[in-house]
Amino acid sequence: MTIEPLLKALAAALAGEGPAVQIMAGPAGAAEFKLIPDAELGLPAGHAADIAAVVLTSGSTGQPKRTLLSVDALAASSMGTAIALGAEGQWLLALPAHYVAGLQVLVRSLFAGTRPWVMDLRGGFTAEAFTASAGELTDTVRYTSLVPTQLTRLLTDPSAATLTALRRFNAILLGGAPASPVLLEAARGAGINVVTTYGMSETCGGCVYDGVPLDGVHVALRDGRIRLGGDVVAAGYLGDPALTSAAFFDEELDGGPVRWYQTGDLGEWDGEGRLRVLGRVDDVIISGGLKISAAAVERGLQRVRGVREVFVGGVDDAEWGQRVAAMVVASCTPEEVRAGAAAVLEPHLVPKTVVLVPELPVLSTGKPDRAAILARLADAAAEAAPTQTRARPRTTS
Repeated sequence: MTIEPLLKALAAALAGEGPAVQIMAGPAGAAEFKLIPDAELGLPAGHAADIAAVVLTSGSTGQPKRTLLSVDALAASSMGTAIALGAEGQWLLALPAHYVAGLQVLVRSLFAGTRPWVMDLRGGFTAEAFTASAGELTDTVRYTSLVPTQLTRLLTDPSAATLTALRRFNAILLGGAPASPVLLEAARGAGINVVTTYGMSETCGGCVYDGVPLDGVHVALRDGRIRLGGDVVAAGYLGDPALTSAAFFDEELDGGPVRWYQTGDLGEWDGEGRLRVLGRVDDVIISGGLKISAAAVERGLQRVRGVREVFVGGVDDAEWGQRVAAMVVASCTPEEVRAGAAAVLEPHLVPKTVVLVPELPVLSTGKPDRAAILARLADAAAEAAPTQTRARPRTTS
């Protein structure tokens, strides 16, 4: 796939010699882009030229937004990544370029002066295509960014060539969705250097690596909610000043002014002082008056033998308000999943509905398609509801 026109436009924007670039999804997964004139950015005079890229959020948890990323923010993110990884290098683009993780592969390459290799995603993400693309990298230092679904599929591919391709990378950044401990243990046990990342479009992508903020990035917890600050934070949202004001704010710290982004995630510090992301603020299931964290249920299910991938959500229930439901990729049966969950979770956390699938439905980014999964879980719960109602024991007063 040719990427030269896009790289040229990005290079001009990063050098302050061209308008901002917005990358869009083209036919069959190809990347297309358009240039955003300064007048359309809606920023004060003198600030529009600072914007290098306009990135669409994934829309996996709400309405997609167009995030404004400045030259300085992208430069700070690229430098922080190079410091964290120990060197700049050549990158393989294995994600769609129109989302921030894909854009960052191109931006880091431009700042490093290396040529990225672009994986052809028109036939979808496959182990064969990944292996072939990995073999094209010529630099002695090689990186790529993946999401957990992609890494899971690569590790379960029976070809020895796939494992060899994974080991060619000095580091594989893994983000976009929580990675299960089982997946991370399998990857690192196979000799693959996986670095987990946390961040979003509003922070130029991942800005916390393995629980540690990149150089120059601030992390704060307010009532358990994660705030991310520093030079990597976006200028705001294109055409939505109200939403910008609600999500971003500036604060004076000892070293000077810091721009912050209020995430929608909950977190805590672990015993080593690393950030642990617990799940989304709004990712709470209320069943029978109890508040249940979907992320907590996912973490429990990931401990069940045979479970490879899992998505947990709430579906409507006439009696309980909501019920816990899970879509699972596993080598065991739904009954075995529930039995295993009952051994590691409190009774009210065990999913009432379990749907077994060969693969989780995903967006073009590789993130789970929440809308599609929740719709299928709701259908499964509705079909099972009459049977479950009949099976519920009666109580006497």
